Amino acid sequence: MKIVIADDHGIVRSGIRLLLERQEDLEVVAEAADGIEARDLVVRERPDLAILDVKMPGLTGLQVTREVKRQAPEVAVLILSMHDDERYLFEALKAGASGYVLKSQADSDLLAAIESVRRGEPFLSPGAQRALIRDVLERGSQDDSGLTPREEEIVKLVAEANTSREIAEMLHLSEKTVENHRASAMKKLGMRDRVELVRFAIRQGLIEP
Repeated sequence: MKIVIADDHGIVRSGIRLLLERQEDLEVVAEAADGIEARDLVVRERPDLAILDVKMPGLTGLQVTREVKRQAPEVAVLILSMHDDERYLFEALKAGASGYVLKSQADSDLLAAIESVRRGEPFLSPGAQRALIRDVLERGSQDDSGLTPREEEIVKLVAEANTSREIAEMLHLSEKTVENHRASAMKKLGMRDRVELVRFAIRQGLIEP
């Protein structure tokens, strides 16, 4: 996996590089010291993953994430932050990031977050999961979803982190049929990713918080 690191503190970049390059299958291909450099590097190099500090000169990590997802949507993004703040977490997920890792927990969480990215899943630390569940419960229930029973069934299985192939095997359907039902459900719900589906599934009581 090819990775770009962006942080305006050289010592932080060095520490992250050291952590990542101890892993045989991870390669740091470039570093950036500000948001503009980060955006240009990621769009040009097209790494598998960009690890971005949430606060950088030029452009913030959230602004870079939005630009990257617009110009190079295949690149996954993880946000690094010193701030254990729900606002940053939700803004990062809305911008298209695959996860939000606190710098104070990077030595334990960053590699776990990268494994989540490999599986195509968002990474949420226990604290982030609690914040997400609290947000869901405060917003209340949405009953009139308009989903068919099959779509609701597939939403539940997607929210439980099953892949399309696994769902197809469980329901004795083709992967294409599963993908069609999933796309139809997300369109009806006005959702873009699995994080939003998880929120919906919790609200509807389809899965346990």
